[in-house]
Amino acid sequence: MKKIIFTLTAAALLVTAFTSCGKKAAKAADEGSDEILYAVTAKKLSVGTLDDYLEFGGDVDSVSSVSVLPDMAGKLSAVKVSVGDNVVKNQIIAYVDASRPGYNYSESPVKAPAAGRIISLVTNIGTTVSQAMPVAKISNTEEMEIKINVPERFISRVKEGQRVELTFDAYPGEVFGAKVSEVSPVLDNSSRTMLTKVRIVQRNNQIKIGMYARVKLITETRSNSIVLSSTAIVTREGKPYVFVLNQAASEDEKPTVHQQAVKLGLTIDDKTEIVDGLTAGQIVVTKGQSLLSEGSKVNVVSLTE
Repeated sequence: MKKIIFTLTAAALLVTAFTSCGKKAAKAADEGSDEILYAVTAKKLSVGTLDDYLEFGGDVDSVSSVSVLPDMAGKLSAVKVSVGDNVVKNQIIAYVDASRPGYNYSESPVKAPAAGRIISLVTNIGTTVSQAMPVAKISNTEEMEIKINVPERFISRVKEGQRVELTFDAYPGEVFGAKVSEVSPVLDNSSRTMLTKVRIVQRNNQIKIGMYARVKLITETRSNSIVLSSTAIVTREGKPYVFVLNQAASEDEKPTVHQQAVKLGLTIDDKTEIVDGLTAGQIVVTKGQSLLSEGSKVNVVSLTE
C-alpha cells in the first residue's frame, strides 16, 4: 500500500513539473514575439530657405496724394464726383456758395489741382467749408505704399531695397511682394522710432487704399539649408536629436529608427535650420518620436515630402 501511494505521488510531481516548464516556455516564446511598434509620421528632407524677419502693421496709402481746398469759405452747394472716380487736372468736383444774409455771390467752383482718383470726399450738401478745410483728397492709386515705424533697437536690420512680404485678412494664405523704398535719416525723438516706407512692387487690383496690411520685413535669408519642424527635435541629456528612418530589409519587416545628433541653427516661428547632422533625402520622424529610442521599430502612417 505504501509503494502505491509513493508511486502516485511521484507521478503527480512529474506531471506538475512538466506542466510548469511548458507554461514557462510558452510565456517566454510569447514575450519574445511581442514587439512594441510605434506609429509615427515622417518627412523626407529637402533643401529649403529660412527667412528671419521683423513684423509690423500699417495702412495702405497712395505714394502721392493732394488735398483739394476751396478758394472761398461758404457752404457746399453741389458735388459733381464720387469717391473712386478718376478726375483730370482743373476738373470741377464741387461748388461752394459764399453768400450770406445781405450779400449774394456766384457759386465758386472747386477744381482738382492734379489728375488722379478721388479717395475721400465731403458729400453733405450745406456743409460749411473754408480755405483750410479739404473738400476732397486725390491720389495716384497706381503706386501704393505702407508707412511703418521701426523701433530704435531694430534700425540696424533695415535698409533700402529690402524684401518685404505683405498679407491681408481679406486674402488669407496669399502673400504680396513689396520692398523698402525709403528709410528716414532721423528718429522720432518722442517714440524713438524710424519712419520707413514700404512700396508695393506690382500693381494689384486686390489691394485697396485704406486696407490694413501685416508687413514682414525680411532681415536675413538662409538659402540651401535643411529646414525641419521644431517639434521633430527631441532633447536627450541636454542635447538635440532627431530620429532618422532606416529602411527595412524586406517588405515583411518594419523599419527602425536611428537617434541622430544634430547641430541647430536659426529658429523662426516653428521651423529650425539644421546646420549639421542631416542631409537632403533622409526621412525623419516628425510626430510620435517622444517615446522612441535607438533601434525602435515604427509603422509610418504618413510620409510627406
